[in-house]
Amino acid sequence: MIIAGRYSFKGGEKVIQSKYASALREVEQIIATVDSQMFRTKTSREKTMPGKQLYSPPALNRAFTRQFHERGWQHHRVKCEYPTQYYTRGYATSASSPGAFRDMDFVRDRVGVEVQFGKYAFMVYNVCAKMTIFHNLDVIDVGIEIVPVKDFVVEMSSGVSYFEQIVWDLEQRGVADIDIPVLILGIAA
Repeated sequence: MIIAGRYSFKGGEKVIQSKYASALREVEQIIATVDSQMFRTKTSREKTMPGKQLYSPPALNRAFTRQFHERGWQHHRVKCEYPTQYYTRGYATSASSPGAFRDMDFVRDRVGVEVQFGKYAFMVYNVCAKMTIFHNLDVIDVGIEIVPVKDFVVEMSSGVSYFEQIVWDLEQRGVADIDIPVLILGIAA
């Protein structure tokens, strides 16, 4: 695969290149290693493209997971203890939420990486909420978000988010004091 787009959020590219250059090089190598053509395995049942061979987002995700884990990047999960003191008086609940957690796809040397072949809302959540949470938990200092570009997405099932969407959203939203530096990489076949 190739990197077809780069977007620096809150100076992400400059910070990552200056302080985490080896991690960035490795992420770039992982992207180059994944052969997208091996994952054109899904036969569409959608009305707009019946029978067309599409890229499989779950298979692409598994390929990235394999590559990151082979290089020593770790999945990082934290247990959630949801507060109950905010319920109104008289509300009874069993909201102990056993098994609730938040996780980051890959973490190493204070760099967090998310690979997103999912729905649109998850891209912005990753950058504007999850990466900030993991920074506040003292797990990461910077983030890298890997998402497909629009031209790649048209060869997948409908509903997959893409690079151009997150760039537009982040530019319209602006940067907040709590945000951390993030490099968004748009990938293509």
